[in-house]
Amino acid sequence: MSGQMRILVIEDEKNIASFIERSLEASGYEVVTAFDGETGLEILAASDFDAIILDVILPKFNGWEVCQQVRQRLQKDTPILMLSAMNHTNHIVKGLDSGADDYLAKPFKMNELQARLQALSRRYRRQTTAPSVLRYAGLEVNLEAKEAWREGRKVKLTIREFKLLECLIRNPGKALSRHELLEKVWGLDFDTGTNVVDVYVNYLRNKIDKGYPNKLIHTVYGMGYILKENHDASE
Repeated sequence: MSGQMRILVIEDEKNIASFIERSLEASGYEVVTAFDGETGLEILAASDFDAIILDVILPKFNGWEVCQQVRQRLQKDTPILMLSAMNHTNHIVKGLDSGADDYLAKPFKMNELQARLQALSRRYRRQTTAPSVLRYAGLEVNLEAKEAWREGRKVKLTIREFKLLECLIRNPGKALSRHELLEKVWGLDFDTGTNVVDVYVNYLRNKIDKGYPNKLIHTVYGMGYILKENHDASE
């Protein structure tokens, strides 16, 4: 790997934390470990990392609370890979809504964990020279302020909903498959085996299209989703 990534592992099961630490260090990563949410937040307040591996069930602060504090109080956009034995879609959605970038179910294989870290790192480092405000059919997305507006009315979005909307408005008139959305929005180049994309599209539709006769987010059957003014070949 090019360069050394600095990873914070927040995991209270010491055998799992040790396994992750040893495996990542053997692959050239620099690893710091915390065994509870409070300590993890203290470390993050004092130092920066390239990625965070975060367990859901933790003493003092759980993983969801840590995510929220990292995003809101510490104002850090460090990629977060959440770990949990709870693999239900509702738990995944809760983690992503809290500010996590990806979700890996336990038990996991180290090569998959490292692939997820690399995908997160690529997406985090990817910079664009595109305009900071994108507009389409009465929809406005401010990339710097992380705000969205529909017909002059502000739309309150979660981090993940905003990223999904950004992906759609960057590709108006183009049908994007669920696989493409997983890669572009979640940084994954493989199927998670859940309906997370569909869940978030429904969330976004309720906030962007509900109450407006001109629907913008449509389903392209057998393909995925598209941001488009008319309804040809879509919902």
